[in-house]
Amino acid sequence: MTEVLPGVFRILDTCHVYVIAAPAQPGTERTGIAIDFGSGRVLDLLEELGLDRLTHVLMTHHHRDQAQGLAQAVEAGVAVHVPPVERDLFEKVGEMWQGRRISNDYDLRDDRFSLLEPVPVDGVVPEYRTARYGGVDVRVLPTPGHTPGSVSYLVETGGTRVAFTGDLIYAPGKVWSLAATQWSYTENEGPAMVVVSSELLQREEPDVLLPSHGEPMTDPADALPRLSAAMQRYVDFRRPHPWNVRGLLAEPFIEVTPHLLMNRSSQSYSYVLLSESGAAMVFDFGYDMCTGLVNSTAREARRPWLASLPALRERHGVTEVEVALPTHYHDDHVAGMPLLRDVEGTEIWAPSHIAPILATPLHHDLPCQWFDPIPADRVLGLGETVRWHEYEITVHDLPGHTLFAAAYEFEVDGHRVLVTGDQQDGNGVPGERQEILNFQYKNRFRIEDYRKSAALYRRLRPDLMVSGHWRPRWVDDDYLRMLTERGEELVALHHDLLPLDRLDVGADTVLCRLTPYYSSVPAGGEITLTATVRNPWPGKATVTVEPVVPPGWRRESGSSTLRLDGGGMDQVRLRLGADTVPRRRVRLAVDVTIGDLRLGQHAEALVDVVGEGTR
Repeated sequence: MTEVLPGVFRILDTCHVYVIAAPAQPGTERTGIAIDFGSGRVLDLLEELGLDRLTHVLMTHHHRDQAQGLAQAVEAGVAVHVPPVERDLFEKVGEMWQGRRISNDYDLRDDRFSLLEPVPVDGVVPEYRTARYGGVDVRVLPTPGHTPGSVSYLVETGGTRVAFTGDLIYAPGKVWSLAATQWSYTENEGPAMVVVSSELLQREEPDVLLPSHGEPMTDPADALPRLSAAMQRYVDFRRPHPWNVRGLLAEPFIEVTPHLLMNRSSQSYSYVLLSESGAAMVFDFGYDMCTGLVNSTAREARRPWLASLPALRERHGVTEVEVALPTHYHDDHVAGMPLLRDVEGTEIWAPSHIAPILATPLHHDLPCQWFDPIPADRVLGLGETVRWHEYEITVHDLPGHTLFAAAYEFEVDGHRVLVTGDQQDGNGVPGERQEILNFQYKNRFRIEDYRKSAALYRRLRPDLMVSGHWRPRWVDDDYLRMLTERGEELVALHHDLLPLDRLDVGADTVLCRLTPYYSSVPAGGEITLTATVRNPWPGKATVTVEPVVPPGWRRESGSSTLRLDGGGMDQVRLRLGADTVPRRRVRLAVDVTIGDLRLGQHAEALVDVVGEGTR
């Protein structure tokens, strides 16, 4: 045990555990907080530390050498707080062990260096903000690199600004583990993140760095740039061409027009509309300052943060990010919006058909949804024109890439702009390369969507179209003609390949869906599902919907019958009683017949049966 700074102690354990003594109050117990926990040895040393108890432990990341003693912390009444991205690797780590791919595995993250058993978590730390734990004010900064979700903690003590850096840095210019920074096969997302994190931590101007492994560093202004430079050399060694990561951090934005910027660092691209007032509006905000996406969609593999905002302020005079608008609900377009709202006070405005998808993820069976609800601060009607400072922005329905997508029309710097999300790639060259239409059947693509979007483009005749994963496209008549031809070709292909002359099975051949798709119910409780059915026949048909439940479940009634016009749609509500035994992802279904078309168990839903004390 060493007192590295007044009131800050280091305990040598499976990692360095740091204890910060809380300001003493006469006549009260002596308390402190811990940064990381190791094997829990710190609990045996409280008397030597001059403390009666620990009130909180703040984890820098999820690795077992940092966390293996946390069950003892919980038993001792110490509140556990963890990085937001990695919460599931603490309290739901059993699910990772049950579901983690180990055969033919290309996801090389060190997530298996996690706890062997779950521990309850009291909360997540608020990134980019300061919170008080046990009388100690702690600022939280995302510093991915060693793991995707790693954070560092900054504390002022005795006039010294201390950064507890976890395993971001071991010594000046060195890391504890290079292997941990490799997150996917042949790629180097982690090392590039170390460069960015080192630069961002340096902006915080700490006086001392206290790492999880290694000795205190009293010259961060030397240690962090040395690490950034060394890791940049490592990144370049593994790439065919040098990659100026620090340059990307210094200027992530490209000027499309003087008042419209593209964030080239984000996945997908965000666009920033600048007002003369100094305020900014962003279209989409997913994974900012992205160095690559890991071959995993687990929450702990995806890192929303706000790394580009300092450049937006310093280089472009932005005083406030007032509003964020999503083109559609996919995670790479919206994952960072809750953090924008929490940290910057940004309002989220969402079109009327996108807002419910964001607010209730997994209510519908749709791919690429963000994990948490993102409620809209303002819901915009399709076709509505809203005023924001000197701009008028019109919302247009834009199904195709997904049924739940919108285009935004506005004029800036004398140009009519249309923000189109991921509708098409924008790289087509008439007569040379055909435009690629980005349709996915699980996104609820419909056969005529691109015919309709081409008609919208012809009607609006924008000067400029900006999209999520491709460079801005200046529009001419030849390009609009090509989009029209491609839309017609897509319709013809589906008519050639599907039996649409006999019955309208649609693009995805799904004629019934259950909502909510994924939900929970108390053991022995009731749940109501809604079956939405469409008649594919050209004439009227009788529809029979019968719930299918596993043993132990109860059905309020048997089959339901509907009479639908040709192409008509209607809903059936199904009240079901749950089993009394807690169980994860119980499969429920409906058996569907439409006229002579016997579909069988055509649609399913998943339900967690939750018992007392379970999650």
